[in-house]
Amino acid sequence: MAGENDKWEFYKDKRGEHRWRRKASNGKIVGAATEGYSSRGPCTENAERHGYNGNPGGKGGSDSWDFYRDKRGEYRWRRRAANKEIVGASCEGYSGAADCKENARRNGYPG
Repeated sequence: MAGENDKWEFYKDKRGEHRWRRKASNGKIVGAATEGYSSRGPCTENAERHGYNGNPGGKGGSDSWDFYRDKRGEYRWRRRAANKEIVGASCEGYSGAADCKENARRNGYPG
């Protein structure tokens, strides 16, 4: 299964905010926090929504997913909570829609 050997990193950014990133076994970043958090708890909850610790409690089950092409014509995804806030997004653009959706699945996309 894609992502089972991914490494999760939690860190503080230059502003002192908590963030997470997910790295594939080849070292490539395949997921990351889209915002900084003032404390570790909410940051961890957002990471769980994207698969950290197996997503205990099934966080984000009612999230919606947007797939689109960016200005360069590459495929990207965005994840929105029920309140329409963006809670996740692709870290890079993909040349094919299938690769984009595979990355989204790695980050919790059920489709």
